[in-house]
Amino acid sequence: MDTEIMQEILIITGGSKGIGRGIIASYLSNGTSVFAISRTVNTELTKKGVTQIALDLTQTNQLEATLINIFNLLDKAKLRKITLINNAGTLGSVATLDRLNPDIIEKTIRLNTTVPFILSSLFINYFKDWEVEKSIINITSGAALKPYFGWSVYCSSKAAINMLTQTAAAEQTDAKYPVKVLAIAPGVVDTDMQTEIRRSDKSNFKDIERFIALKEDNALNDALTVGKKIFEIDNDHSLPSGAILRIEGS
Repeated sequence: MDTEIMQEILIITGGSKGIGRGIIASYLSNGTSVFAISRTVNTELTKKGVTQIALDLTQTNQLEATLINIFNLLDKAKLRKITLINNAGTLGSVATLDRLNPDIIEKTIRLNTTVPFILSSLFINYFKDWEVEKSIINITSGAALKPYFGWSVYCSSKAAINMLTQTAAAEQTDAKYPVKVLAIAPGVVDTDMQTEIRRSDKSNFKDIERFIALKEDNALNDALTVGKKIFEIDNDHSLPSGAILRIEGS
């Protein structure tokens, strides 16, 4: 008698470009069904079978309905593993705190911090009685641990993501069917965000020369390689929940 193949599901935010596309490529190549929530839809991903939901994630009042619509498509009896990757994020404005626009401060924190908090809460609550393998991966940054001149909001919002990871993991310790929670810093990756960083004014970002040098020295991580390593981490059962990890350059 043939055994039915069990489904593996990935839900990811910000999957239409950059690191998100690299993550999606790796999960797809391993047979995972992917749901991607982002502001823009990538037609290439649609052709590859990715279910894309167009949503400005900063419209936080729409997050619950969007996620529940995805959850309702899943069959507990056929599901082996489900992963939520909170990947969407923004650098915001690169400037000293006194020069930042209040609206930009609020929107940056909303996307980088509030959205992962809400999505993680919904994910943990919905699947609390599902006896399947469950994980949340929060994409963090080395900037969560190191202050950069001109990055006060970005550094602070990513530091909050690290603490979200650790506290959620602690809360899941006694859960009947716990969710594993990890934070992964992908290193300096060759994406549009890095292009934006290199265009910064030195008066707002004193470390700009270092980032320009990384590009010139071909020392940036590749999004596809990072995506593969994130998939491997997600499937590494030796890693403890609550771990904050970093992908080193190859």
